[in-house]
Amino acid sequence: MLLMLKHSLPAFVIFALTGFGCGSNTDAKAEVQIDSAKAGKNSAPAVIDTAKYNRLLKENANGDTSGRWPAKAAYPQAGAILPFHRVVSYYGNLYSKKMGVLGEYPEDQMLAKLQGELKKWAKADTTIPVMPALHYIAVTAQGAEGKDGKYRMRMPGKQIDMVLAIAKKINAIVFLDVQVGLSNLKDELPLLEKYLSMPNVHLGIDPEFSMKEGSTPGKRIGTFDAADINYASGLLADIVRKNHLTPKILVVHRFVRNMVKDYKSILTRPEVQFVMDMDGWGPKAKKIDTYKSWVAREPVQFTGFKIFYHNDTEKSGAKLEMQPQDVLALKPRPIYIQYQ
Repeated sequence: MLLMLKHSLPAFVIFALTGFGCGSNTDAKAEVQIDSAKAGKNSAPAVIDTAKYNRLLKENANGDTSGRWPAKAAYPQAGAILPFHRVVSYYGNLYSKKMGVLGEYPEDQMLAKLQGELKKWAKADTTIPVMPALHYIAVTAQGAEGKDGKYRMRMPGKQIDMVLAIAKKINAIVFLDVQVGLSNLKDELPLLEKYLSMPNVHLGIDPEFSMKEGSTPGKRIGTFDAADINYASGLLADIVRKNHLTPKILVVHRFVRNMVKDYKSILTRPEVQFVMDMDGWGPKAKKIDTYKSWVAREPVQFTGFKIFYHNDTEKSGAKLEMQPQDVLALKPRPIYIQYQ
């Protein structure tokens, strides 16, 4: 679906794209736990607790018997967020009320709503603390080619700065999400290095709008292959080493098989924590099937799950977004949760 969005930037219109889609309780007083040392700050310990890391990975596999989980990957460097926390994020763009909850509501209302979700997750799983995040679409795919014919628009720095300021109010980390259109990651990601060099800023990349065959975004589903993803993680690893940072998280969206090609060749790195995020919308059964088919069946490192406030509906049209208990029943349990 293609949505037209007008805003205050001079003399242009953004065409925001929505996704194609996929077709144990404890005391109610549970607190939202946040450890700022794990959010990318340089005060982290010299090494990770590998025994705890292994235990959490096993618990996160949730009794999986396929042999796929826990996924085999290198130990992260010190200060890694995952699996020591579950990240719960709000996704969107400040210029659009239709691209996600991040831009749909006024700031105070949005933050209060996010805090409510954090409390739900803290209550549903007391084994690890939750960490809030804002997942901002910093490069948006477009329905019009634009001056350079790349069908994407880069958001101005003042908007990213605004998201960072909002995130600071609740000690949240920030993800910058990139929809390349007819551009590519090698042209887009270096332009965000200023922000990715900040300890609390991480990265998301969206294959849905990577139109390698040259079609207009929104006409068909795009794709990234392992080489694209390895470029992104390599750039993040370089940034981590150069700036002496704790590991970055890289989120890759997926809801059909061809969105991510050659998953077995995706590299894991000590400096980068990889999340394959089930990005599809629809009824509960369809979302679970998509997760099992294209995320759980093709392991890389960690998994994520997106919940849509408006698009996750049953055939009757009733809104029925999945609750934390529903998501935590999956094998493996998603460690990154995104609300749109």
